[in-house]
Amino acid sequence: MEKLKSYYQAAKIELSKVIFPTKDQIRNAFISVFVVVTVVSLFLAIVDMIMSYTLSTVI
Repeated sequence: MEKLKSYYQAAKIELSKVIFPTKDQIRNAFISVFVVVTVVSLFLAIVDMIMSYTLSTVI
């Protein structure tokens, strides 16, 4: 039982050290991820269209 108490106290101390992000930080991270994913998706779509077109002209 003593081990459980010390584990709980250590976990509580460690959780008090955690710095949780603010709403603005979460929003900025979401927007950044969304923009990067959109740009990469568009790039891959364009590359796919170019490769598909060149392959269909060759064949």
